[in-house]
Amino acid sequence: MSASGRGYRYVGPHHVIAAVKAADGGATIRTAADFADWVAARSAKELEEPFTFVVGTDGALRLAPRRSEHVACASGDRVLGAGEISFYRDAGRWVVNEVSNQSTGYCPDVASWPAVAQALDQADLDHPDCFTHAVVFRRCPTCQEHNIVREGHFVCVFCDADLPRRWNVDRNADDPDGP
Repeated sequence: MSASGRGYRYVGPHHVIAAVKAADGGATIRTAADFADWVAARSAKELEEPFTFVVGTDGALRLAPRRSEHVACASGDRVLGAGEISFYRDAGRWVVNEVSNQSTGYCPDVASWPAVAQALDQADLDHPDCFTHAVVFRRCPTCQEHNIVREGHFVCVFCDADLPRRWNVDRNADDPDGP
């Protein structure tokens, strides 16, 4: 589990997870050598934009092209973190340029950062001290829609109800087998 004690279950559209096949999983990056092999196979054009990432419950970073679904990158499994990430080369080393928790399929809390940082450390990738773009997700208790909280405005964009201050996206977050 993550430092927050939470693994994230996919909460996005059912048709997306239904289309996931185990072979769709992202590239597993456990070591600096894994990352070196993976990045060497990327084109310069690919490296210009962010990639989709997840951190599996095994703590390993998984990377896929940006337009990949996070749930496909995770092979449909639970994750400790998910979002988008970009890299640049600095003095002969690959460094994380930007990293976010932007995944509308998993809607991970900003508290997922320690698991992400640990996976990046394991792959020997220098990184920022926190998400460079932290996304605050909440589920509306009135209409049940998922929301992105903007500028600290905890109000549902669908029905104007107040949103909770604590992460609540997955109703079954405490049930490891959830539906």
